[in-house]
Amino acid sequence: MSQAKRPSTIAAVLDRAVAGERLSPEQALGLLESNDLAALAQAADAVTRRLHPEPYRTYNIDRNVNYTNVCVGGCRFCAFSRKPGDPDGYVIDRDELYRKIEETIRLGGDQILLQGGMHPELTLDWYEELLRDVRRRYPQINVHGFSPPEIHHISRLSGLSVTAVLERLRAAGLGSLPGGGAEILVDRVRRAISPAKVSADGWLDVCRRWHALGGRGSATMMFGHVETLADRIEHLTRLRQLQEETGGFTAFISWTFQPGHTDLAGLRKSGPFDYLKTLAVSRLFLDNFPNLQASWVTQGLKIGQMALRFGANDMGSLMIEENVVAAAGTSFRTSEAEICRAIREVGYEPRRRNVFYQLVAPPTSDRAEAVS
Repeated sequence: MSQAKRPSTIAAVLDRAVAGERLSPEQALGLLESNDLAALAQAADAVTRRLHPEPYRTYNIDRNVNYTNVCVGGCRFCAFSRKPGDPDGYVIDRDELYRKIEETIRLGGDQILLQGGMHPELTLDWYEELLRDVRRRYPQINVHGFSPPEIHHISRLSGLSVTAVLERLRAAGLGSLPGGGAEILVDRVRRAISPAKVSADGWLDVCRRWHALGGRGSATMMFGHVETLADRIEHLTRLRQLQEETGGFTAFISWTFQPGHTDLAGLRKSGPFDYLKTLAVSRLFLDNFPNLQASWVTQGLKIGQMALRFGANDMGSLMIEENVVAAAGTSFRTSEAEICRAIREVGYEPRRRNVFYQLVAPPTSDRAEAVS
């Protein structure tokens, strides 16, 4: 294809996406290879407005509680985890967990994102007891917990099927499943950056089985490391296919790899241009995903705000606590007031929602500050 014909071809693909036509992976790759950020933004924003004509954009208040940093995953991109036996390894005790939940409730939160490493000694009984204790003390709190690699790991340790593990965790109080650990759903990439983690098929299978039980959850993508642009599109294609099958994903969240203090620290860090372009193409391609989140946690609030014009309809969480990205040297903090102001500045009303994207309340306070 000649360079002279390229712009008109890109424009035609964008027009089709805006009109509601499904894009092929080849068309999406062409968009991702282009550098017309303004055109991509305009099209992605038009699709977002078609899907979300309401006068508001949403956010929520929750806390990322890492119950352990001990992990046998050996992921080369992670600066947070510790090997078994490391003196800096920990498993959270109940008093500390309860303190974090109570602080979350005081700030208006209704959920904890409960994730950790693939600990070699924590049993399924331990996870069940943890969930039951939280549900008994804080019935108003949703536990958005245990990413697909954690579920797969628990299944292997327990000798039970993934479905049996999910059934037991759900009965104990698991409310929804986070989409962490997807990274890039291409096994060549996974072998390079996370060789001990579940395969791409395995990650998708955990989500499929959770959805079959009536569960809902998110999907994610961490990009900007060793993957190609074609790998990103393959990842999005596999998510779109599973969503077509189950309809169980509530949202898609993408962010750029943060290389600081990791085994991949020599890689060039992806910047806002790549993030916003990938977000826009994701919105145009993932036509069966109702919601896309902005990633202010890795990009900062200003780029998070721009994301609301590049395909995102949600600012994500106030994120009272976040440790994994911070361990890589990236630590953006904000308050509920700042998130609300950012939403208002792009012409929308800020509205709080829960993990299922149901509106729950007006902003709780202009004084709710994020804390570490």
